[in-house]
Amino acid sequence: MNFNEKLKNAMKMNQSLLCIGLDPDLELMREGMSVSKFNKAIIDATADLVCAYKLNLAFYEVLDKGMESLKRTVRAIPKHIPIIGDCKRGDIGNTAKAYAKAMFSLHGFDAVTVSPYMGFDSIEPFIDYWEKGVFVLCRTSNPGAEDFQSLPFILDGKEVPLFEIVALKAEQWNKKGKGHNIGLVVGATHPEELKLIRHHHPKMLLLIPGIGAQGGDLTSAVRNGVDAWGRGAIFSSSRQIIYASKRRDFAQAARQVALSLRDEIKHLATTRKK
Repeated sequence: MNFNEKLKNAMKMNQSLLCIGLDPDLELMREGMSVSKFNKAIIDATADLVCAYKLNLAFYEVLDKGMESLKRTVRAIPKHIPIIGDCKRGDIGNTAKAYAKAMFSLHGFDAVTVSPYMGFDSIEPFIDYWEKGVFVLCRTSNPGAEDFQSLPFILDGKEVPLFEIVALKAEQWNKKGKGHNIGLVVGATHPEELKLIRHHHPKMLLLIPGIGAQGGDLTSAVRNGVDAWGRGAIFSSSRQIIYASKRRDFAQAARQVALSLRDEIKHLATTRKK
């Protein structure tokens, strides 16, 4: 089963477009818990509410024995739920091949995030794993995204921002792979840009971070991000869910926030479809 099939099955089974980011922060976690036990408690409490989990590698790389915690977290996630490795890799040649092998073969991720700055040959080793998903950074949610992503360029005689060219290239690259396995990362904090990307790329899968702690408006993100069938998007939230409480009930608190988000996204997507 490839990533797209696995994702669609999880979306249907759990009636969900919600992705939970498992990004451990020792200062925010319940005191005295190991990362792997904390993550497993969150997973056990929310596995019936999500379409995917996303692991940002930086939060594991900074920890002593962080890679072991990452491996245990991956093993704790039910096999039918996709795992996205948020690594934002971008390099060329043997380095890119090694990165792709590490993410997919060693860590066992179903999808990854990548940076397109170095062009197609930096993306190719990832999309060659045709059964895996590859999300290209397009319009990110951080304030500094304006530094480059909105710079104007001329395309077919029209002035367009750089992020539109990235989206166009990603769609062209998608046709070079066997699995049409490329999606886009588009932040919820830029609803008009999100709307524009969805309009120009109606069938591409979008990974949409930025709701919750980053301040993205959920209503506009869902209505501008889903496709014509009310699907085609993954809405990712981390801190808002996994750090809902530092008390003994932290997992139950996380479930309540996740349940509320899952249901609100589903409602907004359904009404958008109509």
